[in-house]
Amino acid sequence: MKNAGTIEIEGLAHAYPDGTRALNGVDLTVQEGERVALLGPNGAGKSTLLLHLNGVIMPAQGEVRIGGTVIEAGTVRSVREQVGLVFQDPDDQLFMATVYDDVAFGPLNMGLPSAEVDARTHAALHDVGLAEVTSKSGQHLSFGQKKRVALATILAMQPKILVLDEPTSNLDPRSKREMTDLLDSLEVTMLVATHDMDLAWRLCERAVVVDEGQIAADGTREDILTDAGLLDLHGLELPHLTVHNAAHDNLAGTIDG
Repeated sequence: MKNAGTIEIEGLAHAYPDGTRALNGVDLTVQEGERVALLGPNGAGKSTLLLHLNGVIMPAQGEVRIGGTVIEAGTVRSVREQVGLVFQDPDDQLFMATVYDDVAFGPLNMGLPSAEVDARTHAALHDVGLAEVTSKSGQHLSFGQKKRVALATILAMQPKILVLDEPTSNLDPRSKREMTDLLDSLEVTMLVATHDMDLAWRLCERAVVVDEGQIAADGTREDILTDAGLLDLHGLELPHLTVHNAAHDNLAGTIDG
């Protein structure tokens, strides 16, 4: 049996009811333990692709396999225990009376004993630095705190794979840094859809560019995120970190010269 943390996508295509084609034959493999940034302009198909990875959208054409298991009606429940999907808007995941209830919801639905649910809930909130807010309503937290609680709701299920849609969007600089550090500390397979090029550079060793529902480029962080022409072609920009380093290197060369 394949490693539980692998993602295999073959020939995945999807059209919405209005005829809009979001995916046009995507082939992608992510190995266990890899961290892959999924990049591309708005409307490229990134979010649609993510929603296929734990059966929110079921494949109509093509195949998605998690740990070698094909996602279909009979397997989607077990796959969802392996693949944790964190939405861009944390309010999509926070709907219970308290933060504790939100985080406990997944483990409870896995049928775990109450003691195990309690242990996982407290551990997940501790991991995201919010152990003190268990009794609060998620709706009364700051946006950055909501983002971390939404992540905790997934971590409590102890998935093998984390699928994240814009995990640093709308965060202030400090909250963005805290979220990046938190994600960097996790030892799971990650597929991260993001416009935050600095997050992609810091967190992921591989980058995949999606445009018009297809894979436009796939390579190492260094190959993809330093290719200004490629990024510009697909509505993306160089990470500030690479721009800063390039400017520093040019300045050093001028001084040395």
